[in-house]
Amino acid sequence: MKLSKTKYIFVTGGVASSLGKGIISSSLARLLQARGYVTTIQKFDPYINVDPSTLNPYEHGECYVTDDGTEADLDLGHYERFTSIATSNKNTVTTGKIYKTVIEKERRGDYLGKTVQVIPHITDEIKRRIQLNGQTKQFDIIITEIGGTVGDIESLPFIESVRQLRNSLGYQNTALVHLAWVPYLAASGEVKTKPTQHSVKALLENGLQPDVLVLRAENPLETSIKRKIALFCNVMPEAVIESVDMPTIYEVPLRLFEQKMDLVVMQRLGLPTEDSESDLTAWRAFVDKVKNPTKRVEVALVGKYTELPDAYKSINESFIHAGAMNDSKVKVRYVKAEKVNDQSAAELFEGVSGIFVAPGTGSRGVDGKIAAVKYARENKIPFFGIGLGMHCAIVEFARNVLGYTDAASAELDATTTHPVVSLMEESKAEKGDIRRIGGYVCTLDPASKAAKAYGITSVMERHSNRYEFNTDYREAFEQAGMKCVGINPETSLVEVMELESHPWFIATQYHPEYKSTVEHPAPLFVSFIGAALEYNNKKGN
Repeated sequence: MKLSKTKYIFVTGGVASSLGKGIISSSLARLLQARGYVTTIQKFDPYINVDPSTLNPYEHGECYVTDDGTEADLDLGHYERFTSIATSNKNTVTTGKIYKTVIEKERRGDYLGKTVQVIPHITDEIKRRIQLNGQTKQFDIIITEIGGTVGDIESLPFIESVRQLRNSLGYQNTALVHLAWVPYLAASGEVKTKPTQHSVKALLENGLQPDVLVLRAENPLETSIKRKIALFCNVMPEAVIESVDMPTIYEVPLRLFEQKMDLVVMQRLGLPTEDSESDLTAWRAFVDKVKNPTKRVEVALVGKYTELPDAYKSINESFIHAGAMNDSKVKVRYVKAEKVNDQSAAELFEGVSGIFVAPGTGSRGVDGKIAAVKYARENKIPFFGIGLGMHCAIVEFARNVLGYTDAASAELDATTTHPVVSLMEESKAEKGDIRRIGGYVCTLDPASKAAKAYGITSVMERHSNRYEFNTDYREAFEQAGMKCVGINPETSLVEVMELESHPWFIATQYHPEYKSTVEHPAPLFVSFIGAALEYNNKKGN
């Protein structure tokens, strides 16, 4: 940290949802990092759920997991992938968390019998949460993304809290970035600025004047359009930044840099710009590898939410990172688990050079995942399974190699005589949802492919599970060639399994996708894509 006082940037959105506030926030953070500032990002979501752990992936996409066991919005994954700075429970707040805290205080009598109101009690709690990361004295700049759309009733307490904070912190210590959509009407061939103007007007009605406007558009905007928006929205012309659709999200920081967005924000925060240098060399090299690979490989992703790629956001981004490390474009073929069986597998997986079985919960699609594992094992195709993907690999091996025909996970079949996947001991002893969630240490067998991929034998990876490999079967599995090569040193839980007779067959209880970043791609994903490329070369493709 090189600043004596933390600066705050607030990012809001208008006109429509899903414009990419998370990508803009992450890109800005990366640009500020390139100028030497220690930066983190936090997400404030207006929904009443306490966290996204109970939300259907169809509703909200992936539920992201941090080192401290926080279940969070998928945008926190973007924050970490762009900045390589770990987030925590301080980086994710929902309306549900805010109201839960305030109601608990009221029940304890903390408010001394006073009437509890949105202002000041809810807004005070929002402001307290916004400043938690600042109190650690670790960060020069904190970016706060306000979820939802300006004008929505759900967002009003957050908008009001930002207004109050800008007054109390001082305007020289804060900046407001507003993201708005500039639609193009194909019928008339016109770009329309009114939606952006009305969006800014909604902010002004709530006491907030944006310092920077980021305009989302399908194609580059004419200078006259940007000047018009600057004039009517009371923003300096150089502070109107366009963000057009890019081939890859990782190109966005470079496009914002070209428009000097980081310098505009720094000037607003009173930070020196004259002698400030930006080092984006490594980032440019990564983007170049993503855009101009020399090789190509296709892998299958077997899951039950394949029609919604955001359900596997961290996995998909891990493939991009791993592809860049292997100088390869990774094409992901989404295969719906329910469609896979012994008869359809050959057709569904024709031409792929790797099979990835995704994590998940519930029984839907499990038989298909098991069939996918079998096809990969029997045909020596590189295989990678995570979470439930590991459980399916265990069940498949037990049934088809060990001969335990009714082998199953106790989570899905309580009547099985061979529960090769069983409830964790701590979950058996406690009532409720007792899970291992967050970062835990895993010790790897030095001779394993996993250890070779990491280059070390002790790793910290993130978990989210209640069921585990039943170690009563460990001897039988290992004698048949399925080795337990990753063990938690404190609990002796099996974390990683490898098939000895297979070119590349690895299954993990933990989720390495959650820690894959541009600077530090997940080693197992890198190794998996490397194995897929080798398999592809042997096929002569």
